[in-house]
Amino acid sequence: MDRDVVNAAEALAEAADLRSGVVTREAAEHEIADVLGRFEATWGGGRGPDHAMIRALLHAGATVLVAVADDEGGVDASATPPFATPGALLGATLGFLGWNEGLHVHSHMNAVAPEARGHGIGLALKLRQRAIALAHGVDEIRWTFDPLIRRNAHLNLVRLGAEVAAYLPEFYGVIGDEITGADRSDRFEVRWRLDAPRVERALAGAPAPTWSGGERLALVADFEALRRTDPVEASRLRDASVVAFTTMARQGLRAELDAHGDYVFTDDDPDRHDEETR
Repeated sequence: MDRDVVNAAEALAEAADLRSGVVTREAAEHEIADVLGRFEATWGGGRGPDHAMIRALLHAGATVLVAVADDEGGVDASATPPFATPGALLGATLGFLGWNEGLHVHSHMNAVAPEARGHGIGLALKLRQRAIALAHGVDEIRWTFDPLIRRNAHLNLVRLGAEVAAYLPEFYGVIGDEITGADRSDRFEVRWRLDAPRVERALAGAPAPTWSGGERLALVADFEALRRTDPVEASRLRDASVVAFTTMARQGLRAELDAHGDYVFTDDDPDRHDEETR
């Protein structure tokens, strides 16, 4: 991997740490229990790996990363969440190598303490994971997310520049965890081509192009809240999304977010700019 690309990725990760008031880094062995605690607090007890599995992943060099409230003056103290105790573990992420359809890191879990959300910590963890992958010659990271959760779609497709690679209906089966409950476990798989033009554009904060395409699917602002307060309406939206995403996949289209935060189904070049024609 070109050293300039790696250096630029590391600089972006450091800048994200500075803005968020955390230090992102590989987890230490003595932090395994805290990593497990962060995952279980997010998804519920018994919903993640156990201590031995994380220990093995750390030993093998998988990306088991933490975001720790700065306790060494390495970041802007004014950015540190005011509730955070210095040294507190505010976020954790877990990824491992895969080689299905090409070598990549599969980023499986990414959790931030509820009280720390909105400070860019999830973004900082992703950028650290990107820098580590590039430093080891891996230029793609993939993960799955619930396509009806708009804030995750915005982070993944707009802020990070990942792109939808596949629609995976009922990917995990019945989860029954603290987040999904009895809802379907439909997922989008995204691929983050770490040095692609769309990623460079997104990480520079430039606007995404206006995607062409006639078919659209409107998203609600907070699907998780809707699922709690109006499960009937949430189920209706889920059913409508199954039809829309299945049709999208059959037509060879890809979901992107438009300026309103809704999906547009397109076959545009994922790296295109507004001034380009297809």
